[in-house]
Amino acid sequence: MPPGPGGQSLLVISQVYPPDPASVGQHMADVASAMAARGHRTVVLTADRGYDDPARRFPRREQAAGVEVRRLPFSSFGKRSIVIRLLGGLSFALQAVWAGIRLGRLDGVLVSTSPPLAQLAGLLVSRLRGAPLTLWVMDLNPDQMVALKLLSPSHPAARLFDWLNRRVLARARTVIVLDRFMAERVLAKLDVRDKLAVLPPWPHEDHVGPTSREGNPFRREHGLNGKFVVMYSGNHGPSNPLTTALQAALRLRDDPRVAFVFIGGGIGKSEVEAVAGPTILSLPYQPLDRLRYSLSAADVHLVTMGDDVVGIVHPCKVYGAMAVARPVLFVGPARSHVGDLLAGEEIGWRVAHGDVDGLVELLRGLVERDADSLADMGRRARRILQHGLSKSELCGRLCDILEQGPAAARVAS
Repeated sequence: MPPGPGGQSLLVISQVYPPDPASVGQHMADVASAMAARGHRTVVLTADRGYDDPARRFPRREQAAGVEVRRLPFSSFGKRSIVIRLLGGLSFALQAVWAGIRLGRLDGVLVSTSPPLAQLAGLLVSRLRGAPLTLWVMDLNPDQMVALKLLSPSHPAARLFDWLNRRVLARARTVIVLDRFMAERVLAKLDVRDKLAVLPPWPHEDHVGPTSREGNPFRREHGLNGKFVVMYSGNHGPSNPLTTALQAALRLRDDPRVAFVFIGGGIGKSEVEAVAGPTILSLPYQPLDRLRYSLSAADVHLVTMGDDVVGIVHPCKVYGAMAVARPVLFVGPARSHVGDLLAGEEIGWRVAHGDVDGLVELLRGLVERDADSLADMGRRARRILQHGLSKSELCGRLCDILEQGPAAARVAS
């Protein structure tokens, strides 16, 4: 399908894409469909299997919301190990290069850093086709692997990924980062301030919104009616440590008023399942059409971030909590994006990693707290989201950047 009159032809390279539930794929889909709605031909290259669950298979080709989705085989083997993930990423990248150079007219390429090898495909297609590259930095590797002590800074793989990062940053016409801490880390790699935009991700507002606790089918299905629900919803990974929260949950497991619900997947899921029981539920990712009910089932949303990964990853879970008008309970460092949000507005609380006593005391106080005051905090959080962090505003700005380049990036920042 050719672009509309005056439209561009955009290639989006993303190893994950709906119906895969990974957040990066959902955000890529929002941008792709918005660009298609603006009259641009938009082609997505993605994997034909689930990233977290490779047993899930998706159609090899489809037209979705005006977007041409082309799924590549042998591009996802699961997340059992780093090696397995890298093999899937490399296979995807090589196939995406081959598919990208065979497309017809190409006016731009959009790629993210998650998973990390996708940017290799973006770099090569951009060079070979002479098309401007937009890099959407959603996390940073090898920084994450080094921070988690899975790689040393001098390891050949770390040095190779650092080299790739600098090459992609140098090639990109525009670089988009998610917060000011990520901007600092990117600028330490290469000075790209003349083409840098700081643009937070947005909540999946098409699928989430406030739903009352009363009559919520998710609460009823999982026996949560009448309980104070602390919920963690998202990837269970080492960058989002859950140990402090789980220790608090164990201390409170004999309190019938409190329930902890951990929804999602990832290599840290086993830590939750090891202590799961009647008051500590471990559930899989929820379908998008049930997301508004699962997120709204919480009285407070748990968001975590490791002390050493500030500026490396971005805590997107906070936006889901704000979208359903629920307060935020953050376990992580004060100097962070969520720390900034909580310091600026009364929408939640922060506890340091390791402070189990403090977290237990806080939760006991929240159970006794007036429900109306918690509801007020949640409504305040949603208003903040709607006035500056909404999908329509942020996705619109990103589309402007894709159309206009660095000039629009400077406005977005």
